[in-house]
This record gives sequence, C-alpha cells and structure tokens, in this order.
Amino acid sequence: EVPEQGSGTFVTARSGGETVGEGSRPLRYVVEVEDGLDVSPSAAAEEIAEILGAPRGWTHDPDNAFQLVGAGAPHDLSIKIATPATADALCWDGIGQDTGGEYNCEVPDGVVVNLRRWVEGSPTFDGPIHDYRALIINHEMGHFLGHSHMTCGGEGRLAPVMMQQIKGLNGCVANAWPYDEDGGLVTGPAA
Repeated sequence: EVPEQGSGTFVTARSGGETVGEGSRPLRYVVEVEDGLDVSPSAAAEEIAEILGAPRGWTHDPDNAFQLVGAGAPHDLSIKIATPATADALCWDGIGQDTGGEYNCEVPDGVVVNLRRWVEGSPTFDGPIHDYRALIINHEMGHFLGHSHMTCGGEGRLAPVMMQQIKGLNGCVANAWPYDEDGGLVTGPAA
C-alpha cells in the first residue's frame, strides 16, 4: 500500500559504488528515500546503480558516466523516492510541474520518483516492476542529461525511453532502455 503523504524528510543511502561508463566526468548521485517508507534506501540505491550501469542504459553513450556516492559525499544530483504528495510538492517547487499524484519529474538538483510508480508500476507497461523502475530512472536521468520528450516512432517499434509511456504507447511496444539490443538509440519524433 502506498501512503499518499509522508514526512517530507529523507534518509540518504549510505551506499557507494564504482564509476560506471566511460565519460570523463562522472555524475555523482545520492539516493534518498522519504523517511518512514517501506523502501530500503540501500536496496533502492543498489537497484538504481544496476540500472544506470546496464549495457543498454545511458552508459552506452561513451560521454556518460555515473557514480553512486553515500550520505555526506559531494554529489551532482539526488534521486529521491517520495510519496505522491511529497513528489508533487518537490516537482512543483523545482520546475512548476503539476504531477497530479501520479508522475515523476526531473528537477534542477536531480530526479523525483513517485513512490506509487516505484511500487505499482504503470498500467501501460507490461513487464516486471524492475523493468518499469528502469524506465523511470532512464527517462528522468535522460532529462537530466538534456534529452527531451519523444513520441512513438512507428507501429510495433520500441517506445523511446524519452516517451511518456505512462500516458499511452500509441502503437509502440513498452521499453525501459535508451538503446536496443543491437546498440542503437531508440528514437521517435520530438513530442
């Protein structure tokens, strides 16, 4: 069960990790979970690190690199997992976006993940919850890296990770990764 509102305070994972990717300046990130939730900050950090280090993820682009750092370490961004009400407040404060208790967002200092999406996934995404979490992280990190929204590139094709797949697939096939199995960037027309 997903509580609608939490404490508004966060616990930072004490995890740290090796740099993944070849980029000359890794983006250092922390993972924070709203206090009092049934989500382990360290387990979430490990899952996110696995997503960011995956072969079909953003590290396939040789310009990108990421490093998970722990509480108190200097970092470039934070990935926060928050209740719907807290996520809404953070997204509104950060970018003036109304996320309606449903959506995630990218803000100037990082990424806000709505706990509802982290726990329940999306009705438009047919697959394991870990894959949907990969879509969340890859989509919002894509924004942080400067990528804009895209739409479906054609009936039956993989949906671009920068497509707002939760709002409908428009003939595309749900997809959690920026790159396909052959190493090609999955794209579509600009939204």
